[in-house]
Amino acid sequence: MSNRGLGTALIAVGAAQLLKLPIHYANTGKWDARKIVGSGGMPSSHSSGVSALAVYTATKYGVKTPEFAISAMLGIIVMYDAMNIRRHAGEIAIQVNDLDADVEKLAGHHPGVYHKRRRERLKESLGHQPREVVAGSLLGALFGFLGAVTASK
Repeated sequence: MSNRGLGTALIAVGAAQLLKLPIHYANTGKWDARKIVGSGGMPSSHSSGVSALAVYTATKYGVKTPEFAISAMLGIIVMYDAMNIRRHAGEIAIQVNDLDADVEKLAGHHPGVYHKRRRERLKESLGHQPREVVAGSLLGALFGFLGAVTASK
């Protein structure tokens, strides 16, 4: 790839996604290949990618450059979004998905014509816990630094 910074960030994203599989297995005892392509989970691949880009840029061009400022602001926005907005949307999805069961319990399992069960559940694993974002950003920082120092040689 001709853009080393972009390539480094994409490799960091891929590494984080691949790590989700064994980490999920270590936590649950179950293999779930969907973790490789899904959002949410440990570590945050979004955080890994933007951190790799910011650290690559800082190492290669310095922290006083516009390039670093842009990559750092992108990283701040993405990580804030992952930890807050997307995580809260996932929590709301859990509550919405539970509404069908709650309505059926209130109606005595016979909701009648007034309640129709949702066909598809909303995706609940949208965002990240702070520790997942920190882990992703540390992983990305490592990749960003390695990408920059190996590009110099």
